Amino acid sequence: MARILVTGASGFIALHCIDQLLAQGHEVRGTVRSLSREAEIMTALAEAGHKQANLSLYEADLTKEAGWDDAVAGCDYVLHVASPFILGVPKHEDDLIKPAVSGVEYVVSAAIKHQVKRVVLTSSGAAITDTHDGKTHFTEADWTDVSHPKTSAYYKSKTLAEQRAWALIGEQSGAQKTELSVINPTVVVGPTLTDDIGTSNDFIRQIIAGKVPAAANLHFGFVDVRDVAAAHITAMTHDKAAGERFIVSAQELWLIELTTFLRENGYQKSPTRRMPNWLVKLFGLLDAPTKQISELLDSERYTPADKAKAVLGWQARDIHGSLLETAAQLAKMGHAK
Repeated sequence: MARILVTGASGFIALHCIDQLLAQGHEVRGTVRSLSREAEIMTALAEAGHKQANLSLYEADLTKEAGWDDAVAGCDYVLHVASPFILGVPKHEDDLIKPAVSGVEYVVSAAIKHQVKRVVLTSSGAAITDTHDGKTHFTEADWTDVSHPKTSAYYKSKTLAEQRAWALIGEQSGAQKTELSVINPTVVVGPTLTDDIGTSNDFIRQIIAGKVPAAANLHFGFVDVRDVAAAHITAMTHDKAAGERFIVSAQELWLIELTTFLRENGYQKSPTRRMPNWLVKLFGLLDAPTKQISELLDSERYTPADKAKAVLGWQARDIHGSLLETAAQLAKMGHAK
């Protein structure tokens, strides 16, 4: 079995990657910004039936070079899942962009130095869909336009980080080269393995708790976290995955479709009314995150996972089942009040 490093081990996607890797018998390393998270991670994995002996944690930060050599040395593969997170809109876009790009530089450079076979990078559909050219259907050939004034800091950070990874891989010389594969998930939902429910699940929490009065006219792809983790692991060793990026998405939904579905399945605080665009924009004058969302109103974004299905044999579970599992877990945790 292989030795694999998963960065950002306490994160929503990363912890599911670790769960699946351990279930397959691999030796896993994980990085965390602080080893104070160790007990939380080990407890979650023990509850999932895994032996702690097969996982070791290393302290490493996306903004610092220290720690990455030790974490990467001796690994066969690296899943670079860690990503900077700032609640709301950052005061300056570089607060998101710089750690995203520097993290890629530290991790990929260490992987190349230690002759890791392949790095699998968690990017995002956000690195694909902000082309601002009227496009509604996207493929892996599309890239977000980071020079456009309407492109948000988050979308820029994911795009520039992925582009930096490709550049570092392309700059290698010599016969033995580290390979790169990139996973571009859409909005990730699904059951969490810890009390840290994740950013997308937090939005589901707000909906079922009645914190969302009406559904803005937004359109996104959704995918289950377990399927995202499975895509990473398949891309790690698949012969045809090297040098490729893969959209992973189960289904696109308008927000009103999502909220109505939850209402029909017993979550009575979930809205069934649409919020007029003018009202969203009005709220945006007072609230930066809402202003950012208002840029996406009426924008259809279809991101089919045809390539992942054809090349990797990847399959997604029904997203409606994932949404119900997510909502049920959140309610059990007391988040539906």
